[in-house]
Amino acid sequence: MAHEIIVGLTGGVAAYKVATLVSELVQHNVGVTVVMTRAAQEFIGPTTFQALTGRKVLTHVFDRKAHPLGAHIEVAHKAELLCIAPATANLLAQAAHGLAEDLLSTLLLSFQGPILMAPAMNSEMWEKPAVKRNVAQLRSDGVHFVGPNSGWLSCRQQGEGRMAEPSEIRAAIHNLLSIGPV
Repeated sequence: MAHEIIVGLTGGVAAYKVATLVSELVQHNVGVTVVMTRAAQEFIGPTTFQALTGRKVLTHVFDRKAHPLGAHIEVAHKAELLCIAPATANLLAQAAHGLAEDLLSTLLLSFQGPILMAPAMNSEMWEKPAVKRNVAQLRSDGVHFVGPNSGWLSCRQQGEGRMAEPSEIRAAIHNLLSIGPV
């Protein structure tokens, strides 16, 4: 594999779109390790991503057998980029405030490379001042963003908050890794 990245999924209905993203990355010779929160697993199962990547999907902070030093350390050291899609309001708040309560948020604190987030949430949530402050803080901290877009949302409304399309996220990843056009 030419490049190694981590794709982190949080609990949003847009998680189903991440299967397409992961498949496209693997087809473009990118090694992908998937990390899922418990909430993400309510929307799509780890088996999907294991089949697409050929790798175990990481879901727990403590897996001493596979990662004696901690997955948040070992996985972080092997990857060039961390992409979180969908990035929910909760994840944005955790990241902006340095909270670590699961593998993905702990990994965010230990990861040293570029971080790309693809927010996805209801438009009313996206417009909240707290969410805007968290995004501004993360941008100030050097986090990159793709989206959200405007369009049809799972709450059956039109508005801003729709996760960027897999092709947009893949292009942003390729740009950050300086791979070139996709």
